[in-house]
Amino acid sequence: MPDQEPRSSHPTRRLTTKEAAELLGVKPETVYAYVSRGQLSSRRVPGGRGSTFDPGEVEALSRRNKRENAASSAMGDAELSVRTGITLIEPGSYYFRGVDATELATHHSYEEIADWLWTERLHPGITFDAPETTVELARRAISALPEHTDPTDRLRVAAIAAATADPLRFDLSEQAVLGAARTLIPTLVGALPPVLYAPKDDGPLAHRLWGRLTAREADEAALGVLDTALGLLVDHDLAASTLAVRVAASARAHIYAAVSTGLGVLEGPLHGAASGLAHRLIEQVLEQGDAAPVIADELRAGRRIPGLGHRLYPGEDPRARALFARLAELPRAEPALAAARDIVDTTARHTPLHANVDLALAVLTVSCGMPATAGETVFAVARTAGWIAHALEEYTERPLRMRPEGHYVGPRPPRPLPE
Repeated sequence: MPDQEPRSSHPTRRLTTKEAAELLGVKPETVYAYVSRGQLSSRRVPGGRGSTFDPGEVEALSRRNKRENAASSAMGDAELSVRTGITLIEPGSYYFRGVDATELATHHSYEEIADWLWTERLHPGITFDAPETTVELARRAISALPEHTDPTDRLRVAAIAAATADPLRFDLSEQAVLGAARTLIPTLVGALPPVLYAPKDDGPLAHRLWGRLTAREADEAALGVLDTALGLLVDHDLAASTLAVRVAASARAHIYAAVSTGLGVLEGPLHGAASGLAHRLIEQVLEQGDAAPVIADELRAGRRIPGLGHRLYPGEDPRARALFARLAELPRAEPALAAARDIVDTTARHTPLHANVDLALAVLTVSCGMPATAGETVFAVARTAGWIAHALEEYTERPLRMRPEGHYVGPRPPRPLPE
């Protein structure tokens, strides 16, 4: 039998709710929560409205809570901290391997930045290419999906198809993973269906992606802005999807599976799909000619205003600042830029929130005639490079190290089987 908990020195006297709460250091409401979870038993006061509690049970629960709190304090945030040399975020700025990320995105292509993250070497003019057989396999897999399938699902299917075409996918050596990475990203882009015409699948990735996002004619300025957006979004430290990728890599999932894991997490409205909400907000402001009624409707419905604020940046999101600067060079972007400024200014009357990268990305997608889902596609393609960088880093660590310990707060055993 398990060791019995020591009993109170006053076994005949039961505790009132107030006394139990004081001993546990909680509010009376929490005492009743312990009862509802089966961690304490109570007895109604004869002829009264209150409850009494066994002092031995209360003392035992108090000791358990103190042990768990001590363990949590000793552990701190250690299990939620991951050693990484990829991205540093500071107030108002962020860096890729020590280099200002906004400067990199302004002066270098997406592929150059991706390769910098992976190898810490800069290769000017580098492009990524994929075998046509792999791209065609991914296209066929995507073509079997329903027409309403969202972009992230398409990319996830393409990643799985690419994995089946690579018999060396389980080789986790650095060179093997780098080889897979340089073919996986162009496969993801090449597998997406074109909007109006079949784009050329060579040259910079932004050029290949453009025709899969919009039917509008491409020009060098617009392509440059899309390339900058991709570069800015390559990585952002341990966002939810990146953490998921590192967990998968810790279990030694191959790179295609790790990327697929990230795509699954990215699909949530609070992560990769957030720009779509901002896209629709800008469209509504352009239709009404004023942000005030649109903001009022959002708040009346109990929704937060998309595209504003970021918990890592008390001021302006540096990614938004850099992308807005590039968008200002596009005459076609001026109406959407004005709408975005109106949204920020209107909201700032009561809440000092700054624009984040989702709002800037929405300006790009609205200005270039892209659908609301286009921002999600840009985000997913861009972030794939960051996920690969984190997977490469995780493959050098001890396997299965990313397993946090659960702190059990349910009923204490033994407990009778439910009827």
